[in-house]
Amino acid sequence: MDFTSAITTAAGFFAVITAELVLLFIGISFLVGLIHEYVPEERMRRVLAGRGHGAGNFIGAGFGALTPFCSCSTIPILLGLLDACIPFGVCMSFLIASPLLNPVILSLLVALVGVAPTAIYAGITFLAAAVLGALLGKLGYERHVKDVMVERDGEEACACATGNGHGPRVRRALTFSLSLFRHVLPYLVLGAGIGAFIYGFVPEDLIVNLAGPENPLAIPAAALIGIPMYIRAETIIPISAVLLTKGMGIGAVMALIIGGAGASIPEVTLLSAIFERRLVGVFVGVILTVAIVTGIGFSFLAAGGVF
Repeated sequence: MDFTSAITTAAGFFAVITAELVLLFIGISFLVGLIHEYVPEERMRRVLAGRGHGAGNFIGAGFGALTPFCSCSTIPILLGLLDACIPFGVCMSFLIASPLLNPVILSLLVALVGVAPTAIYAGITFLAAAVLGALLGKLGYERHVKDVMVERDGEEACACATGNGHGPRVRRALTFSLSLFRHVLPYLVLGAGIGAFIYGFVPEDLIVNLAGPENPLAIPAAALIGIPMYIRAETIIPISAVLLTKGMGIGAVMALIIGGAGASIPEVTLLSAIFERRLVGVFVGVILTVAIVTGIGFSFLAAGGVF
């Protein structure tokens, strides 16, 4: 392919993928805004209060799937749950599930890799969040949580001042969606741009040789590379979709997404403020294990013709 053809191909991909992601993101973030209006953090704490391991872990993972889109919002909610004396294992199920199962990442996966892979991804990561959160609680890792003070000044006043009717909630959800969209648009465009460059200029043979399904090291390497590479779901998903079309194994793609989304550098940095080093290391190890196991599972399913 000559340079002009590569530019044309890349530009066409960039235009299409950006338009799709913009429309999808605004719609999904509006729906998530509505969910947050009707399932606020205080309600989460009330539901989880008194829940032990087992059912509490599944409920915690479920709430994690409904919560915000990045670590800057997940970590404060985690602090609130710990401060409310929610069992540690339940809190960890929430923490593991939140970046891996939020509606934005699931909707982007549906759009870019299909319903069946996304459903399998959601099932594996949800079960892993519930089970591994319970395991961390049983092993007593709660002792490695730092004593962090949670300030709640003005929280109740804010909740009362905004109004609880359907109209105000819809308006707040729309404002939330548009505000979040303005914030993530540069990341979305960055991801689409990198994906377009790979799509137009990087030879398929190179990606197949480095990260194709025949390379046994592709999955663990992708899980590790995802940590420093990950910025936001809106960036990594379009890049991953292009890598998949270029010949990267679907197992390596899923490991890349899980490793990056679950243990991104911003999240690990924030967790270091509330977890001791041992617990931070265990958390990263848990995420990498989930990434590698899920990637291997996807590789076997792909080899069996499921996808």
